[in-house]
Amino acid sequence: MLNGMINIYKEADYTSHDVVAKMRGICKQKKIGHTGTLDPQATGVLPVCLGSGTKLCDMLTEKDKEYVAELLLGVETDTQDMTGTILSRKPVNCTEAEAREAIRSFVGDYLQVPPMYSALKVNGQKLCDLARAGKEVERQARPVVIHEIEILSVELPLVKMRVHCSKGTYIRSLCADIGEKLGTGGAMQSLVRTRVAHFSLENAITLGQLEMLRDENRLDSVLMPVEAAFLDCPVVTMKPENDKFLNNGNSFVPMMTEENRIYPVGDWIRVHRSDGSFAAVYAYEEARQWYKPVKMFLERD
Repeated sequence: MLNGMINIYKEADYTSHDVVAKMRGICKQKKIGHTGTLDPQATGVLPVCLGSGTKLCDMLTEKDKEYVAELLLGVETDTQDMTGTILSRKPVNCTEAEAREAIRSFVGDYLQVPPMYSALKVNGQKLCDLARAGKEVERQARPVVIHEIEILSVELPLVKMRVHCSKGTYIRSLCADIGEKLGTGGAMQSLVRTRVAHFSLENAITLGQLEMLRDENRLDSVLMPVEAAFLDCPVVTMKPENDKFLNNGNSFVPMMTEENRIYPVGDWIRVHRSDGSFAAVYAYEEARQWYKPVKMFLERD
């Protein structure tokens, strides 16, 4: 079985679930999962986890993301993008300077109402299913963070921008909210996800390229080890006599490691066995003065 991660370039007209289904056939294994849904018309980075790497799915979903989006002002749709039904058209009377100012005002903490056409669930039902049935329900605004917006071009009514944001941010809703602030309405015309954590667009491969590598018996060339998801975390190495505590998923005190060091409370650390092999992610718990497991990856390749 393949264990690790592959950085897939999701093409238009594929759902994230379609990608997983295709990869199960290509890689000939069932244990595969993606790390965060991309709309069918959106393209770009979709990290996919395989084997023991599927334990990473929820952890990578939490990471920041980066997108390049096109915002079309002067139009509102029921889906907040151009795949939906047009609800209204308005003249775009704002200046370029006013558009730039409105866009920049969204940088920072931001309460965002999720769109009806989304996979979020309300009372056990997906919002998109309710929307397709012609029903609209009240949604609570959720806190998100827009870390940075770089305006790449302005040719009114079209604006192209790069957005670095926290998990849970809907770029469609951001586009609609910018349009509302300008009084023109707005909808997302296109979306490319360019980065998820350290996975970038430059290193992503298509499903077609993956099939070619499979046929050449070279899947290993694009398979990243699980540990690669935590390269920004410090490493501690168990003393040989304490490997058993790690292999059993137990908590351990700092003196049981070669480093004998306390890292900041809650910060993730990579934990290696005495032979240098990666085994788990832990975090320091001050109350008990020990390292407690966050996620175990005990399978060896």
